[in-house]
Amino acid sequence: MELEEARAPGGEGCLVGVVRIPVKVVAVLVVLPLRVVWDLLVTFARMLNRNVLGPLGQGVRWFCERAVLPVLRGTGWLIGALFKLLFYWPWVGLWRYVVLPVGQAAYAYLLRPAGVGLWRYLLVPVWEYGLLPAGRGIARLLAGAVRYLLVLPGGALYRYVLAPVGHGLRWLARGFSAGVAWLAKAVFVWPWVALWRYLVRPGVSVVWRYLLAPAGRGVWSYLLVPLWRLVVGAWHIAGRVSRALGRGLVWLWRWGVVRPAGWVRRHVVTPVGNLLRAGWDVGRRAARAVHRQALAPAGRAVGEVWRASRLAVREARADVRRALFGGPPREPARSQARTLGSNRAAGDAPAPEISLQK
Repeated sequence: MELEEARAPGGEGCLVGVVRIPVKVVAVLVVLPLRVVWDLLVTFARMLNRNVLGPLGQGVRWFCERAVLPVLRGTGWLIGALFKLLFYWPWVGLWRYVVLPVGQAAYAYLLRPAGVGLWRYLLVPVWEYGLLPAGRGIARLLAGAVRYLLVLPGGALYRYVLAPVGHGLRWLARGFSAGVAWLAKAVFVWPWVALWRYLVRPGVSVVWRYLLAPAGRGVWSYLLVPLWRLVVGAWHIAGRVSRALGRGLVWLWRWGVVRPAGWVRRHVVTPVGNLLRAGWDVGRRAARAVHRQALAPAGRAVGEVWRASRLAVREARADVRRALFGGPPREPARSQARTLGSNRAAGDAPAPEISLQK
């Protein structure tokens, strides 16, 4: 394909082939390591987010919701209550129970009657019978004086002097401004308009149509687009190689470490552990049986000695009671069956002797 593109007319395939070989070299030597590093960083970041940052964020959020926010809410409520107690409720009570009633009483019983009386019996008569007629007379006098002294002479002056002079000046100003405008256009506008219309714009159009536009399309179509496609292809190839390397490493870890370790655990460690556990159970049971058989006679001897001691103590207490309080001598119920130091019970054959050595 590279040879066919190199033989294509116009040198387009040759240019693409020349550009493709360095791009492939750069893709293998630069883009592939960058892509591998990028995939490793993405995997590590996902693992860190899943195993460390996520649980840590949940713990921090739980701590904030269960510890920090209740404390802040309680502190805010306490501050608000203190603020209201110190700065709001006293002023509200002062306004509601002192200032407002006093102001309403003063307005109802003092200011309103005084204002009504002042308006009705002083201001209204002065206005109706004094100021209003005087103002009307002064206004009529001023209106007549202004009419006969200013309006009539001013109207005549405007109609017969100022209006004709103004019309003439306006005509002259219009003519002068038209001449100045024509002169300015002839000197500063029309030459530049003609230069742009008949020289600059046709030249720019020709240069753009026959030089810049084909050159731009050629650079875009035959250089930038193939270069971008090669870069994108190299990036995708590097991604495939990186994924293949990752799968290879996973396969090596699975068949080199995990599977042998599982086989050793199933076929070596587990049978050996079961065998050791069975041997331990058998040895423990045998030791327990030997221990019980060795301690059984000593336990029986200790029990006999304990019972004999209890009987001796009971008989000593009975003797002391009789010596202090009197009473017919009698033996305890159990001492009648067997006395201390005697191996014979009443009405029975001689009992076997107790030997501590047994």
